[in-house]
Amino acid sequence: MLAGLEGLKKSSALVNGVDIAYRAVLSDKPPLLLLHGHPQTHVIWHKVVPALREHFSLVLPDLRGYGDSTKPPASPDHANHSKRAMAADNVALMSHLGFERFSVLAHDRGARVAHRLAVDHPDVLERLVVLDIAPTLAMYEGTTEFFAKAYWHWFFLIQPSPMPETFIASNPETFINACMVKFAGANPFAEEALQEYLRCAKLEGWAVGVCEDYRASASIDLEHDRADRDAGRKVQAPMLAIWGAAGIVERCFDPLTEWRRVATDVRGGTVPCGHYIPEEAPDAMLERALPFLLGRE
Repeated sequence: MLAGLEGLKKSSALVNGVDIAYRAVLSDKPPLLLLHGHPQTHVIWHKVVPALREHFSLVLPDLRGYGDSTKPPASPDHANHSKRAMAADNVALMSHLGFERFSVLAHDRGARVAHRLAVDHPDVLERLVVLDIAPTLAMYEGTTEFFAKAYWHWFFLIQPSPMPETFIASNPETFINACMVKFAGANPFAEEALQEYLRCAKLEGWAVGVCEDYRASASIDLEHDRADRDAGRKVQAPMLAIWGAAGIVERCFDPLTEWRRVATDVRGGTVPCGHYIPEEAPDAMLERALPFLLGRE
């Protein structure tokens, strides 16, 4: 067990038609939902849980298709893995645990889920922190050759089934290494965390879940985002965007400008790291995120 997660028993809840695996720190403190990205699990938060639990009740789920949560079958329109479905999972999970309003801290794919949650379920959200993303629609519409080469997995994983699933399932360790250690340009990951990500990558249905997550982002999720844009629907909750100063998002996009197109109350900036902020720069992340989440910024 990673030190930061000691004492956090793994549980599971049947919500929105799927079993969501999670760990939690439940107390009388205000609730905070933490959503992980690809190709990881809730374990990404192990370095920041000790500081966060001093101020919040914490809920750390595995997204559907990832970790030990249900891995739904692919659907023709990819709706089973849409960010709308994932957002509904997590709203239902928080309600199951007795939390009708809460804040969210989310990285990568989890941050895309959090964006959808904020638009679809505005009444439940107190505050939102997203880590190292620009809005999905802005990133696809602003794709360049450099971005496509750097984020190669975006365009590999959306290829028709079963090609990418077959490659991933044949050698999950190589895939995890390519998406994390080589992508980060170093190895900021605890060995126990890497082994947990690899364990989950070997689970039946994981490769399908990962590919369908990305296929959804390139199809049905964009439909939802464009519908929001056309209707003028925006994130209403106070929002903080944090991204890595050495990351691809910083090099290819203007995250603050893009978030201000889709949200009404946004601030943010960089921290000194690459993409994997909770594991590369946990202290810098907390220095920015904690005052905001506590309403002191």
